[in-house]
Amino acid sequence: MARKGPRAWRLRLLAALLLVGIVGGTGAWWHLRHWQPERAAWPMQGAEIGSEDGAIDWKALKGSGADFVYLDASASTFARDPAFVENFEAVRAAKLQTGAVHRYDPCQPADKQSANFVTVVPRDATLLPPAIELDQLADNCPVKVSDAAVESELMTFINQIETHTGKAALLKVTSRFEKRYHIATAIDRNLWLVRDRFQPDYGGRPWTLWTANSALDTQAEEEPVRWIVVQP
Repeated sequence: MARKGPRAWRLRLLAALLLVGIVGGTGAWWHLRHWQPERAAWPMQGAEIGSEDGAIDWKALKGSGADFVYLDASASTFARDPAFVENFEAVRAAKLQTGAVHRYDPCQPADKQSANFVTVVPRDATLLPPAIELDQLADNCPVKVSDAAVESELMTFINQIETHTGKAALLKVTSRFEKRYHIATAIDRNLWLVRDRFQPDYGGRPWTLWTANSALDTQAEEEPVRWIVVQP
């Protein structure tokens, strides 16, 4: 019986440490899901919304502190967010500033992608600058695309949608895309970076927009939203 004492004690200690870890992890998860950057430090805040976010209570979203909304609009050459038109009208009715996001596909020609974007997004001077999401790499393209070609085609796409919108584009660059192509330093456009909770620094220069919480719980919908702040 004496031999079992230390073993039982160690098992109880292990169980206690495991419980602390679970409680701590749950607390950290809850904190992140409800964390927003302080309004005093970041006076302009908003959200990125697409069909995957489901039905939105736009009044509640505005009540949660959103000053603007970026709407997922198009992707690659043919994909279009099925909720864009409805969301666009609803955002306008809620008197929120809005802009459109295109998810860029390095495997597809710039001309076809810009044609998709301009078909979806109206020419409207009141819109926020168009945003280009840069996350997909060219590694799995059916036809090999060099890194130089990725940059060249992207620049063509940028010029074409800027002609349509009349505004300089934002580059929403993820860390893996930047690590591979170094677009932030190669193309002189305002940056939109992504990193939960902590300010991103992978762009190598100051950013304009920051997705500070990619899964923020709000009263606007059942699903968490992507929460953005603007550099003061």
